[in-house]
Formats: sequence, C-alpha cells, structure tokens
Amino acid sequence: GVLTDGDGQIKAIAKQPHKMLVPQAGWAEHRPLEDWWGDFTAITRELLETSGVAPGDIRAVACSAIGPCMLPVDENGEALMNAVLYGVDNRAHAEVKALTAEIGEDRLLDLCGNTLTSQSVGPKILWLQNERAKIYRKAHRILTSTSYLVHQLTGRFVIDHYSASNFSPLYDIGACNWTDGLTDRIMELERLPDLYWSTDIVGHVTAAAAEATGLAVGTPVTAGTIDAAAEAVSVGVREPGDMMVMYGSTIFIVQVTETRLRDPRLWHGPWL
Repeated sequence: GVLTDGDGQIKAIAKQPHKMLVPQAGWAEHRPLEDWWGDFTAITRELLETSGVAPGDIRAVACSAIGPCMLPVDENGEALMNAVLYGVDNRAHAEVKALTAEIGEDRLLDLCGNTLTSQSVGPKILWLQNERAKIYRKAHRILTSTSYLVHQLTGRFVIDHYSASNFSPLYDIGACNWTDGLTDRIMELERLPDLYWSTDIVGHVTAAAAEATGLAVGTPVTAGTIDAAAEAVSVGVREPGDMMVMYGSTIFIVQVTETRLRDPRLWHGPWL
C-alpha cells in the first residue's frame, strides 16, 4: 500500500505478505476475506499510523489487486469459495477448449480482442457451472479481486473496463460493454459487476469499512484496476508508444498503441 500527496510524493509505504494456495496441481487460489480484505485493512491502518495523516485528509482511495480472478459472491458480497486466480490457474482448460471450438478464434479476436486462455475469466465461470453447480446457482455476482475490495469499502458491485476485458468471451471491446453475443451459456449478464472506468468514483467508504480500515466515513473510492495496469500508470505508461516491462512471479510487457493490434499472441484491453 502507498500513501501519496497530491503531487505523487510518497508519504508512507506498508506491506503484508500472504501465500498462494495450491489445493491441487494446476489450481491457484487466495482467501478473499483473509488474504485480500485482511491485508487491505492492516495496510491502511499502518499507512495512516506511520504517516501521521488524518483519515479525514485522505481525498480518495484507489485499489489495485491481482487479477483477473473469478470469485462468486452472494447478495451481501460474501465469498462463496476461495478466489480462482489469473493465468496461473489452469482448472478450466476443458472449458477453454470447448468454448474456442464453439465460437471460433477469429470471432473471439474480432469481438473480444483476445483468444481464450487460462487468463480468461469466462471459461472459469463455465467451470463453476459445470463443477460447482450449487455455488454457481447461489452466486449473486462474479467479482475479481479489485471488485471485492471495492465492495468491502462501498457496498457496490463494480469492475473497471480493463479488468472486464479479461472476462472473455463476455466483454465486447468495441462497445466497451458486457455481451452474450458469442455465447449465452456461461452466465446471465446481470450477474456480472457494473462497468466503470478505473478513475470513476463508484462509491464512498461505509461506516463498517471505516471501522475496519481507519479511513473516514464518506471517503471517495474509485473503481480501481488490475495490479499490472496500475503499475504501468505509476511509471508513466499513458500515451501511445509508452511501454513497461514488469518483473515478478509473472512478467508483463504493457504497451499503449495508437490502434488495436489484432494478434492471438497478445492480450488486448481498453486502456484506463
């Protein structure tokens, strides 16, 4: 977690470690309440304490988190299972194969800008339907990590467009909207989060969230985005031609282009 002033100068940094769960080969999970929200509340309290900044002086909160993830929640936003992580989780390989055969790679590229891989959330929702039918039926919404944090803070079910573009084949990159035009057998679109751009203010810190985090009630909260996109912005990747190489457990190359590049080897996403 990082606390900055209005000029981007860092006032405090805090961190909290947690482990990736691997219940079986090819699976990768996090515990939303403990690993995501628990870490967030601990980090936020530490940032306020070490910086000496008053909670009422915080002008806004922006969340970035690992993704894209697949997390079914009930109508209260409570997780119904551990979160299924991004491309390191390969449990939906059969669904990726089946959906690609059903839709076709060309149509996927045309509408979604991406082929289906272990990074795609759509096949993982279909896996949930196929393999965890009771949880699928109970799921009020499917969230990703950032969405879960924002819901904990505000009570809203939202997702930013950049994260949503990883929900292929459920996101139309041309219309910047959810779609069931390629298949209607994954999930009803109203069970997906509401779409916003990353910097849109989508809600405000509730009394319960304020008590948990130390933030002030009513602090504005933006839609946020995936960690790699937030890191790209933090180092100045904003205009066409700008590029970032991110080293970590997964290596990302993020580049802004003037026009869309139609290539199955690349991931496309609407920029922030």
